[in-house]
Amino acid sequence: MRARHEDSADFYAVYIREAHPSDGWSMESNGEVGIEIAQPRTAEERAGAARRCCEHLEMSMPLLVDGIDDRVERAYSAFPDRLYLIDRDGRVAYQGGRGPFGYDPRALEQALVFLILDEAVRAF
Repeated sequence: MRARHEDSADFYAVYIREAHPSDGWSMESNGEVGIEIAQPRTAEERAGAARRCCEHLEMSMPLLVDGIDDRVERAYSAFPDRLYLIDRDGRVAYQGGRGPFGYDPRALEQALVFLILDEAVRAF
């Protein structure tokens, strides 16, 4: 999606608190693939976990890191994951369901395409 629309939109991921930390509700599958991260307790630990996430997933988009106070996660009700589209005026144009079951990149892309078309019509 990013490759198809990078000329029309900026794409970011936001790293929030761990959904399955090794010192909490851990998942056996995480250990099988070498992902064992304790819940970060400081901003430095969270930034380090975010860096490991970027490296492990070979992310190509910028990754922003929520503060240790979880302000962004709470404001967007983003735990454990969620997709958002923010328009040029800073308004929420699309809010996906909570992941993993509500995580629907196709619905996000459809909303993005309609937003791009609406902006083109207004500019015309």
